[in-house]
Amino acid sequence: MKHLLVLLSVFLCKTLFAQNAIGLPAIVNYDRSQYQGNGQTWDIDTDSRGILYFANNEGLLSFNGTYWQLLPVPNSTRLRSVKTDNDGRIYVGAQDDFGYYLPDSQGILQYTSLKRLIPAGHTEFADIWNIALYNHGVYFRSNNKIFEYRDHRITVYDAPAEWKVLCSTPYGLYAQDLQQGLYCYRQRSWQRINTAVSSQQMLITAILQQQRDTLLIATLKNGFFRLCGRQLIPLPTAADSLLYRNRIYCAIPLANGQLAAGTFSGGCYIIDSNNGKIIQQFTRDEGLQNNNVLKLFTDRQQNIWLALDNGIDLLHYNTAIKRISPDNGNLQTTYAARIFQHRLYIGTSDGLFSTPLEDAADVSFSRGRFQPVNNTKGQVWHLSVTDNRLMMGHHEGAYEIKDNTAVPLLKDIGCWRYLPAGGGLLAGCYNGLAYMRFNGTGVRVNKHLSGLYESLRFLAPDGPQHLWSSHPYRGVYRLVLSGDTALSARLYTQQEGLPSNYNNYVFSIRHQIVVATRQGIYEFDSLTQRFHPSPAYQQYFGHQPVEYLTEDSTGNIWFVAGKQPGVIDAQLHQVVRFPELAGNIINGFIFIYPYNRENIFFGAEKGMLHLNYRKYTDRSDRPAVWITEVKAHRKKDSLLQGGYAPQHPSLPVVLPNSWKDFHFRFSSPVYNQDNNITYRYQLRGFEKTPGAWTGKTEKEYTNLPPGKYTFVVQAKNNLHHLSDTATFTFVILPPWYQTQAARAAWVLLLLFLICSLYLRQRKKFAAAREQHRKEQEQLQISHQLELKKNAMLLMSLKNEKLESDVQHKNRELATATMNLVQKGKLLSQIREEFLQSIRKMGDPSPLPQFKKVLRLFDEAENNEEEWTAFSRHFDEVHNNFLLTLKKQYPELTITDLKLCAFLRLNLTTKEIAQLLGISVRGVETSRYRLRKKLQLSGDTTLHHFLFGI
Repeated sequence: MKHLLVLLSVFLCKTLFAQNAIGLPAIVNYDRSQYQGNGQTWDIDTDSRGILYFANNEGLLSFNGTYWQLLPVPNSTRLRSVKTDNDGRIYVGAQDDFGYYLPDSQGILQYTSLKRLIPAGHTEFADIWNIALYNHGVYFRSNNKIFEYRDHRITVYDAPAEWKVLCSTPYGLYAQDLQQGLYCYRQRSWQRINTAVSSQQMLITAILQQQRDTLLIATLKNGFFRLCGRQLIPLPTAADSLLYRNRIYCAIPLANGQLAAGTFSGGCYIIDSNNGKIIQQFTRDEGLQNNNVLKLFTDRQQNIWLALDNGIDLLHYNTAIKRISPDNGNLQTTYAARIFQHRLYIGTSDGLFSTPLEDAADVSFSRGRFQPVNNTKGQVWHLSVTDNRLMMGHHEGAYEIKDNTAVPLLKDIGCWRYLPAGGGLLAGCYNGLAYMRFNGTGVRVNKHLSGLYESLRFLAPDGPQHLWSSHPYRGVYRLVLSGDTALSARLYTQQEGLPSNYNNYVFSIRHQIVVATRQGIYEFDSLTQRFHPSPAYQQYFGHQPVEYLTEDSTGNIWFVAGKQPGVIDAQLHQVVRFPELAGNIINGFIFIYPYNRENIFFGAEKGMLHLNYRKYTDRSDRPAVWITEVKAHRKKDSLLQGGYAPQHPSLPVVLPNSWKDFHFRFSSPVYNQDNNITYRYQLRGFEKTPGAWTGKTEKEYTNLPPGKYTFVVQAKNNLHHLSDTATFTFVILPPWYQTQAARAAWVLLLLFLICSLYLRQRKKFAAAREQHRKEQEQLQISHQLELKKNAMLLMSLKNEKLESDVQHKNRELATATMNLVQKGKLLSQIREEFLQSIRKMGDPSPLPQFKKVLRLFDEAENNEEEWTAFSRHFDEVHNNFLLTLKKQYPELTITDLKLCAFLRLNLTTKEIAQLLGISVRGVETSRYRLRKKLQLSGDTTLHHFLFGI
């Protein structure tokens, strides 16, 4: 009986819990192939910038919204816990080690172990399972010790038996001992505050502070409790037995009084903390990778991160976009939806399903189970409400839904959609139009109006009598109606202004017919009967392909353009696109049902997508952007910025000229907007203006010239909220030959070369001038030599002439002297002969005549005139020899002078004797006397003396 009651309670709990919210948030799965770590992740935390950190068996994982990075612990052990503080430190607990990561000046995380600070005798411990921050201290829990790190010191608190959990709350720091119970850290010591948890053998897995004096405690097997003072009060839940069976491994508080509990085998539960009511459960059926949740964490956008036994999951719990799966998790393609009489109907590829709705503004929070509508198996194309009738367009015909059953109105012909007309309904069918009119007993159907057999999936009214329809590859039809008969149909094609005959979709928007084409929106001009581009929609779409348009009750225009859904918001006066939905809608069979601002439905390939547009646009948070990595490429890459340091203006990074190629990565850590963040960037100093907005999160620049550069990046979400800019400044030095020093050296070298050239030219000029001078001097010398030579030649000639004259004079003197000598000889001979003749006569007394003749002979021999002429000619020839000699020796007589002259002429003694008319002995005597007068020494010859005058 006891076992039956337990089984019954489990069954009732499952039944109660089966009433899950119909809208499931998106779940993003990250497996180990993406983050390159181990399957098991034990802890999660985030820093002030929104970067997430995961304690993984392989080390510390970080995720910035775009890129994962793994940092192994230096001792290569498993990481069990992680906690960040406001100072930028990332504390981690591993096996037999704990410490912190801190970014260096380049934003690269560097690990510092704190084990060296542990006092002696306390260094033996195993895993650090929990890290808590409290009152400016950091606390690390192992099974046997709690380490307090404060003021660069470690204080050790040994466990009374075994520490099992460590949790910090805004009002206190708590830990459980396995035997002694719950402790609170007060006044630098651990004080026991409750023993019931140990006495009842309860193992606490999470401690959440609800109020200053009330704690909410999650236990492994016993569910949740409130601790008020020392009183432990159970928190009843609708699934205590499920929680008991699945084991609560972790728990965190959520917004709006909710909490999330991660279990060992039952996935994640969302629970109302006030009454214990289970709101939702997320398991493998809802998209988790597995049901073993080791840790839960909420980021700034209230997304729930789940650290699993094998993988990491992101649960977009606070998202405005959810997925509704009407067929119990079988994600079928959906084509239509309608809310009718407090029920939600969804048409799928395998029939119509419905569920009742609770009184909630957002129907995705309604709890219930979808039930298939009878007689609807097959493709459901359309749902509409007319005259309080729910009509269904089906692959097999037209149906009305009554009492959860489809009543056929038109069989054996596929029906696309309905349009009210003339008190009845027009149905666009696979092969033309059908008209249905209801009466008290049933419905009357008229098929194939006017014989138009085209497939008419799009219908748009244009007044009471005109109707437009588009064909996928023919063009656009204009129908003129009269009652229940189509009177005429005209086809408009490319010849009437449409950009193409293909892919035209006609809609009635704000009481105007427009055609969505591959070239934007076109309007119809009834005067010219032609289509032309719509100026009103040009500002929104330009020439972008548009596939769908519909209008809601508030004037918003919902569209799909470029395969991306969006809305032209009439209140915000701007276009809001939903990139999260891109890739999910059914191309070619687009469906949007804007019921109200909180409930917008989109047909999708896997279930129905639900958008709470009010919640989506009420987000006021601005995106952030960070430069997560800067690499410089050369033969070996160099990491210039690791992306972990707070980015603020600082000194630029100075790089050598060989670094010219750079790779930038950037990211926006906004985890609930997967695809709606775009970026624009600019490399100032290289690009004049920022580029266009793009979804790319990296940029490369190659072969940058020397200079100063600043990379600037900014993010924008689809609500046009802009982030602050992130910057990175660096300088590429010029090559050595272009530096300031090199320029100065070049200038100095140029000046040196100019000076050298100038000096060289000057020296060359001086050398040339010197050469010229020397040449001139040589010329002058040559000229002088020539002149001297000429003068010498002239002198020689003159000397020769003088010598010739002297010789001539000497010859004359010699001749005259010889004449005198001859004359003297002759006179002497004549005299001798005369005298001999007289002697021969024998007369001793010569006659007077004879005496006269002798006087004549004496006069002839002593003729003074001849001497005067001779002395004059002699001085002319011999440089006034006689005159000079007379001046020097005035006591010389004429006879002495004659003797000197004759000696100068080198006459013999005999010749001199004849000229002087004396004997040779007399000449010798005269020479002796002359030496005395001249006072000549014995070693000086008279001849040499006379030639020296």
